[in-house]
Amino acid sequence: MRLSWCVLPIVVAALATAVPARAEELALRAPVPSRILLDLQRREISVVLDGRMRGSWPVAIGDPKTPTPQGGFAILRKEVNPIYVSNKSGQRKELSGPTSPIGDRYLAFHRNGRGEFGIHGTPWPHWVKTRAAVSLGCVRMLNDHVRQLFDLVDVGTSLEIRG
Repeated sequence: MRLSWCVLPIVVAALATAVPARAEELALRAPVPSRILLDLQRREISVVLDGRMRGSWPVAIGDPKTPTPQGGFAILRKEVNPIYVSNKSGQRKELSGPTSPIGDRYLAFHRNGRGEFGIHGTPWPHWVKTRAAVSLGCVRMLNDHVRQLFDLVDVGTSLEIRG
């Protein structure tokens, strides 16, 4: 799947229909022994595996004008080396890997009228280290940290985002 923004436009989000809504519903109800917790106030994400806390990493979150959604979600899709598509210069440019704007790991967790939201890496570690609110709603992590998270969880893992 090619990603053009952190929050994909509806037109591009139509590509996401490759995953039927039924699969999303099942992912949200799948019993999994792990869960991801995102605290927007602390701007920190962690994983609980079999009742034990694993990892606690800083994150950058959505700008107040384009906030990270709150509530209960589930990991809908995991992708290694997602393709980021940019048209900013007037020409289509595809980027992939750790230096792309979304890094080399992507975990989709929510789709709505604004597009798709995900947890992903970034080539700009400053924003994560300062725990900034700068994205279009996605959750940015340091590339090394998102790789760890990616390896710890499966599709269907619950995600609780609280403010």
